[in-house]
Amino acid sequence: MNLYVRLIKVIVAALFGKGLGSLEESAITLRVWPNDLDGNLHLNNGRYLTLMDLGRFDLIVRNGMLRTLFAKGWMPVLAAATIRFRRSLDPFQRFRLRTRVLGWDARNVIMEQIFETLEGEIAARALVRGVFRRKGGTVPTAEIAAAAGWPAESPVLPERVTAWLAAEDLLSERRIAQAA
Repeated sequence: MNLYVRLIKVIVAALFGKGLGSLEESAITLRVWPNDLDGNLHLNNGRYLTLMDLGRFDLIVRNGMLRTLFAKGWMPVLAAATIRFRRSLDPFQRFRLRTRVLGWDARNVIMEQIFETLEGEIAARALVRGVFRRKGGTVPTAEIAAAAGWPAESPVLPERVTAWLAAEDLLSERRIAQAA
């Protein structure tokens, strides 16, 4: 199924579905279509990242942030993603994609996205770091938190997430240039 058709379906379902609280988890059910497959006849590793966009759109629409994004001219942008594959998703298999905000720092919103079979087995787990951009630069997360109804302070991030953020920082071009 074409990505834009999926996107429209996700947005329409989110608009007419149950809303979410500001830090509640989104869950959408998808299916592996033939154009999602790689040469091994399972969900292509690159397609996971594309499908993750759908999960984040669902979260944004269902938690009420879509209207804010349009009103303020904000655009969500992915800054980093790390994914760990555990098991294959096969042709025509239905699966669930769960998306939630774990926390934030001064600049980034940190989310977790989990692909799981309908039986609850994890197929892949991803950590993503995103920012919101506007004309003139990046929106501070304090502004995002206020607009989204999040607490002023981020929830404490799990150790695995802080370790990932530290590793991401080491990979930043700015950091590499300073070390050279």
